[in-house]
Amino acid sequence: MKKIFYGMVILAMSLFLSACGESAGADSNGEGTDEITIGYFPNINHVAGMVAEEKEMYSETLPDGTKVNYQYFPDGSAFMTALETGDIQGGLVGPGPAMNHFTSGAKINVVAAGSTGGTVIMARNGANIESPEDMAGKTFISPRVGCTHDVQFETMMKEEYGITSDRIDGKMKHVTGKPATYASLFETGKVDVATVPEPWASSIEAEGNGEVLVDTPNVAYGETLPAAVFVTSQDLVKNNPDMVQNIVDAHKQATEFIQENPEEAKQIAIKKIKDITDQELSKEVIDNAWERIDFTYDVEEKHLQDFANSSYDLGFLKEKPDLTGLVDKSFIE
Repeated sequence: MKKIFYGMVILAMSLFLSACGESAGADSNGEGTDEITIGYFPNINHVAGMVAEEKEMYSETLPDGTKVNYQYFPDGSAFMTALETGDIQGGLVGPGPAMNHFTSGAKINVVAAGSTGGTVIMARNGANIESPEDMAGKTFISPRVGCTHDVQFETMMKEEYGITSDRIDGKMKHVTGKPATYASLFETGKVDVATVPEPWASSIEAEGNGEVLVDTPNVAYGETLPAAVFVTSQDLVKNNPDMVQNIVDAHKQATEFIQENPEEAKQIAIKKIKDITDQELSKEVIDNAWERIDFTYDVEEKHLQDFANSSYDLGFLKEKPDLTGLVDKSFIE
């Protein structure tokens, strides 16, 4: 498929890339459309999106003649806005943005998971941080305020070490930025710690700009929380469940392909990340990142609810969350 690139998402820190543009002829509930758009991020947790695109799996499961477009996003806020406006019909996003938008009234459904794990806390070389207790007065970076990786880090720091950020009257300074830039920010000394999605943590390790402060299993919800969930609109679920089933079937196929063909999936990930970010990651980096991730489409509402409660406790949600109705597992059962 011919792709029109409007700008580099990550390295240029500009507009997100759009493959083939917006979906023409698609309304918010997907009725009468012969064209859809799927979104995902250039992160290892989103490899199912890369595999499905590269192997044209959505074209296989959708009705003949359906045109499939792709959009690549720098963060969950941009993804959720595109979903709510109908610019995309579904795709992979972190659970944090999905839950935050749902509790704010967005009519969305999580219909599958994409992966678990993959969040790593990295410390800059020379920052004099030997353990999380050393974080008081230091600066940390996350992709967005209240994003999945942000909440995981803040929850761990508050519950285990009693240290919070300046957003909640604490002693850590917080800034935001795109994960692919973290290595350069470490190199220039602009941040001390980063809560990093893979493969960017492994990239920082390989470049020697930082070390692992807390590995995936010890980050809050590190192994139980979906690192990516597949989201669509409730309108689409209600008015065009066949389309949703076709989309989820392709996502399931992509996930099973990753499980059965990890080496080929890694090569696809290397290629797609280079296409999207203009940054080529080594096989060593991808291999290291892969060890921290479990690719699965199964999703449990309880794990999302526990995480949402932590987001509320940190003040990222104004009201105590009730995620009843967010998850619809009927398409993966």
